[in-house]
Amino acid sequence: MACSSNWWRAPVYFTVSVLLAFLAISTALRSLPRDNSLPTKTTIAPLLLDASSALRKSGFNIIATLLQITPEIFISSPHSTIFAIPDSSIANASHTSWLLKHLFQYHASPLQLSMKDLLKKHRGSCFPTLFRGKNVALTKVDEKERVVEINHVLVSHPDIFLNGPLTIHGVLGPFTSMDPRYVNQGWDHIQAPICDSNLSLISEAIDTKNVVEWTHVIRLLSSKGFVSFAIGLNSVLDGILYDKMKLNSVTVFAPPEFSFVASASSLLEKIVRFHILPRKLTYMELASLPANATLSTLAPDHDLEISKAVNITQELMINQVKIVAPNMFESKKFVIHGISQAFKLDELPNTSR
Repeated sequence: MACSSNWWRAPVYFTVSVLLAFLAISTALRSLPRDNSLPTKTTIAPLLLDASSALRKSGFNIIATLLQITPEIFISSPHSTIFAIPDSSIANASHTSWLLKHLFQYHASPLQLSMKDLLKKHRGSCFPTLFRGKNVALTKVDEKERVVEINHVLVSHPDIFLNGPLTIHGVLGPFTSMDPRYVNQGWDHIQAPICDSNLSLISEAIDTKNVVEWTHVIRLLSSKGFVSFAIGLNSVLDGILYDKMKLNSVTVFAPPEFSFVASASSLLEKIVRFHILPRKLTYMELASLPANATLSTLAPDHDLEISKAVNITQELMINQVKIVAPNMFESKKFVIHGISQAFKLDELPNTSR
């Protein structure tokens, strides 16, 4: 009797859920860039209608509605694969509009990947999503049993829709857990696996609130004008993450000009690492160290040295280079000091430029 008396709640609950999901992301979608090379809603309307119908038949009602109303979230290239999240994972979401948009973008790929295509890939393969170049990884592939898991989430409804440029699968849950509390503290809200340049898995997603948030460091460097060093750090980040993926604090010495960006990758990585300490040291902590004290860097066997100018001010210097912007950015996990010029490694070629 109790069950029958609540029958009306289901359609109301669903309708409210869909409206909330749509309203939550509608504002964010206004800022999406338009690409004239992509099909418009008008030209692909029949395809979207068929795809939405297939999604509803499989129980993915919210994604079905959003695909018709705002296909821009999921489609940004001539080919697309969508991994539909269950209604139960979306309806109670308390995320802001842009967090929801990021979540949906992380469940769409610019590649066309049928279940047959996924089963041909090996465990540890990565492929891109529509969210800021973040990847997902195949964590289980069993061709015999036709089982695929992505970020440890089962593809529960393979090949819901296969038509032309659009492929849709249903998944058992979201590929990432997002906690909005960490966003304002500079931690990455999409916890994605770490993959190398060959799209092979290096490390599964780790709890970003306990490690250095490198994306935030690079973004801060760029915003303050240290663009060339930010580019250098970003280009060698895969190597740093490979052997220092669980590094939980760093000190970064950022030079305003970094001409080594055009150097060979091995040299560039060594010089970038030479500007980073594997622990956080504020300016006061550095100043408290004795003259000639050495500081281990991320570059093996290459240390920095505390030096103090021989004048009345006793200015703190590192390897004879002045810290011009101490504690420029600081969080619990990192501190960035601006320095007057890049550190030099005398034994390496082309480091005196």
